[in-house]
Amino acid sequence: RRQDFASFGEEELRAVTTLARRIARRLSARPGRRWKLSRRGEQVSLRRTLREALKTGGELSTLTWRRRKLRRTRLVILADVSGSMDLYARLLLQFLYALQNAFSRVETFVFATRLSRVTDELRAPGYRAALGNLSDRVQDWSGGTRIGESLSAFLSSWPRLVDRRTVVVVLSDGWETGDPDVLGEALALLHRRAGRLVWLNPLLGSPGYEP
Repeated sequence: RRQDFASFGEEELRAVTTLARRIARRLSARPGRRWKLSRRGEQVSLRRTLREALKTGGELSTLTWRRRKLRRTRLVILADVSGSMDLYARLLLQFLYALQNAFSRVETFVFATRLSRVTDELRAPGYRAALGNLSDRVQDWSGGTRIGESLSAFLSSWPRLVDRRTVVVVLSDGWETGDPDVLGEALALLHRRAGRLVWLNPLLGSPGYEP
């Protein structure tokens, strides 16, 4: 929030890469609403404990524990790879690769002037192989920026990927060359459909930056 990503030194970039992997692992499985029995849990399962006590004449000799079941998060990533994002490409790609390989249910798209699905390319066994796949797949890398049109294309082509169990993450500096109204409408629709919509902006910590 307080620092432009482009000002990170080598040591900070290495630390961020490590953090990106940790964040990806934590995001990949969140506690759900349902419970399951466990040897060591968060709460005592009163019902099961009393049931076991009935077998010994009502003596509470053993406590039965329970913990929340892990809920697999459905994640959709929409990442800006236009020319204005070049300074952040290294960090962005590390984060995308970490997320793609930590989640069992993730879809990744990149965009500049058009949208490209890169889920399969990022599943390559190794970061270098993934980079090679991306360079072959994405033709408008470092091009102009059409955020609104790209998000609209996603909504019209892959509507079934987003529901109330889905977290949608937009990675972009927000430099739009298209119609702002198109972008606003696309974001409003994503916000209504998704369980959560998050915009990660690498310029947010830059002095004087305004959306």
